[in-house]
Amino acid sequence: MDRQTEIELEAAAFRRLRDHLRHRTDVQNIDMMNLAGFCRNCLSRWYQEAAAERGMELGKDAAREIVYGMPYAEWREKYQTEADAGKQAAFAEAFAENVGDKLG
Repeated sequence: MDRQTEIELEAAAFRRLRDHLRHRTDVQNIDMMNLAGFCRNCLSRWYQEAAAERGMELGKDAAREIVYGMPYAEWREKYQTEADAGKQAAFAEAFAENVGDKLG
């Protein structure tokens, strides 16, 4: 496979993931973080970092809107639910482990 085809396939896969997550508004970011270690905000940050690597300025809000398909505040208002204590505890535990890995 040539490099250009690889790039195009990767871009198509990203768009499909982005569109899937836009459709699955029932899936909360904390659930994604607890199960997969990343969420929509991670995707938007990675998108923003990729733009910066290419010398492009893309703000946090603009990157989030690309991933969410609407302003982040609007998405939160429409779809975000309060995480229960169990989800918050799982997130805190995973976060503590990740910070420990980075420091160790």
